[in-house]
Order: sequence, then C-alpha cells, then structure tokens
Amino acid sequence: MSATPYPYQWQPARVRAEFFRLLPISLFVVAFGAAFGLAAVQEGLEPLQALLMSVTVFAGASQFAAVDMWGTEVSLVPLLAVVFAINSRHLLMGASLYPVLRELPPVKRYGVLLLLTDANWAVAAQDYQNGRKNLEVIVGGGLVLWLAWVIGTILGVYFGGLLKDPQALGLDMVLGCFLLAMALGGKKSPRTLVAWGVASAAALAAWRWLPPNIHVVVGALAGGVVGFFWLETGRVAKPRPDPEA
Repeated sequence: MSATPYPYQWQPARVRAEFFRLLPISLFVVAFGAAFGLAAVQEGLEPLQALLMSVTVFAGASQFAAVDMWGTEVSLVPLLAVVFAINSRHLLMGASLYPVLRELPPVKRYGVLLLLTDANWAVAAQDYQNGRKNLEVIVGGGLVLWLAWVIGTILGVYFGGLLKDPQALGLDMVLGCFLLAMALGGKKSPRTLVAWGVASAAALAAWRWLPPNIHVVVGALAGGVVGFFWLETGRVAKPRPDPEA
C-alpha cells in the first residue's frame, strides 16, 4: 500500500486525449440537446431558463422529465422524486469507481463527479477492469459531452424544428449500443458479474411489483451495496500499473 494518502497520478495531457476520444459520441448528444431545447420552449420555459438548466444540471433524462412536469404550478416534491429516481443510477456508477476515486483529495473527487455521465463512466469502468486507472476520461469526456449538450440546447431553443424526433432516426439507440459495447468489452471478474446480476434482479423485481420508476432506485442501491461492501473489501488483485503513467 502506498504511503501517500492520495497516490493517483493525475495526467492533464490525457484529459485532452479523452476529450477527443469521446468526441464522436458527443455528436449524437447534440441531437438530443436540440430535442430538449425545443421541448423546453414548447412547454413554456424561456430560452435563457432552458439554457441555464442544461449548463447547470447536465442530466438529459432528468431535464426531459422536469419539462414534462412543468406548468404554471410545479409540484416540487414529485419533481424531486422523479429526478432522484432517474439519477439514482449514479449511486452504482460512483460505487464502481470508488476504488480509484478514493485516491483523490475530496475536493478533486467531487469535482470530477460533476462531469460524470453514462458514457464517460462506461469508458472509465472498462479501463479500470482492464487494469488502467483513468479518471481523466471523466473530465475530458465529460467536458465534450457537456459542450455538446449545451450546443444542442442552443440549437433547439433558437432553431427549433430542425430535429423534432431523434427517435425516428434511430438516434436514441446510439448511446445504448455504445454503453452495451463498453459493458461487454474488457475483462470482468466474477465479483463484478455478481454485482451486475444483483442489480439487474433487484431492478426487475421492483419493476414487476413496485410503483413506476422505483426499479431504478432499487437496482442502483442493490448493485451499489454489493460494489461498495463486497467488491472492494474482497478484492484480491489490484489493477496492473498504467503503462502510460
């Protein structure tokens, strides 16, 4: 074990490389940002409000849900519950990256997580499974995805109608296919597969017997608990040193 409290060696040059690594997938994010911008103004949000939401929130599914519930009177508690349910997957995502994140000082650790999305998490998780600690992809990849989301929102707000229905072009499947490829690629330990299995089983059971959207919370919590209390405490082999370090 390293004697230093925060042994992760941050490589700023790699942030730029990871920015361009996720640039192709960000082009599809622009399309959904445009769809959100159009939906937001159609539901009564001012253009500046829609832009501020994308700049500060940066959570596509949650923003669409908030827009759907928007009106002259917004019920705050139901809105918070829906947003939490949609974003609860971050519990599992954060737990899966905890072995690397804990090597950062708290300020940097939580700063990095502000840019965590499904896409850059999938890349970081796969790299870690392959023995490479890569938090730079969270920052570099997160930045390009955030810029794409904001640019898309601007296009949707001010040039609405250019892309009203991304699903009609099959764009809604792009990110799902990307995440599936990341999940299936690389080496997976039996413990990791067990965590995925527990999360999936819990989510399916909750989807079958509990109210709508609760399955997201249940699956994330179940997988997160396994990842935090079993994967890390039972780890017998540490990741191989990063050859680029």
